[in-house]
Amino acid sequence: MKLENEDALDRLIICPHCHTLHEEIHIADGTKACCVKCGSVLYRYDSRLIDQGLALSLTALIFFAVANIFPVVQIEMLGNEQFITIPRTFLSLIENGFYFVGLFCGVVLFLFPLAIFALYVLLFLLLKLKKGEELSRRLLVWLSYMKPWSMNDIFLISILVALVKLIGYAQIHMGVAFWALVVFVLLDIYMTRYVKLNEIWMLRKQIFMEKQ
Repeated sequence: MKLENEDALDRLIICPHCHTLHEEIHIADGTKACCVKCGSVLYRYDSRLIDQGLALSLTALIFFAVANIFPVVQIEMLGNEQFITIPRTFLSLIENGFYFVGLFCGVVLFLFPLAIFALYVLLFLLLKLKKGEELSRRLLVWLSYMKPWSMNDIFLISILVALVKLIGYAQIHMGVAFWALVVFVLLDIYMTRYVKLNEIWMLRKQIFMEKQ
């Protein structure tokens, strides 16, 4: 395949399974393009993804706020009660001299998850309004760098492991923030695994191509 200029590279797509090179073509709304060799899905065009992604992102932000405001777990041992919240977790590390660990936890447990879904909301709003072609491109690039650093799922697993070890020594009460965190993690996993950035990228290209 001969390329006339570097811009032509943007129209080429490699199959993630058999690595066959394809040239991108315009497809109708609600359809998908498949590899000619192995049949794997290369990209989709589904305009409903905008409304679905916007609704899921806003919902995730609401549950994320609840998970950070209210206590996640209440532990009662020998008459003493201890409340655990997400901000208190990394603030306690900083107060006890674990500055790097505390800052790292604050970034991956609070700043990155908040920023990721805030960027999702802004991105889907721009696509819905069919505005901000360059800004939406930058948002997708930022999301590709930030998504691997959201680790609330690992934090949730660590809480469950700790509670299993404490269950025989203390009374444990799950707070409303714990269930909000569970829902947020499920939404985060869904957005990561099923709403892929390459499909949003293709959707963006189709939207602004039709606008022109």
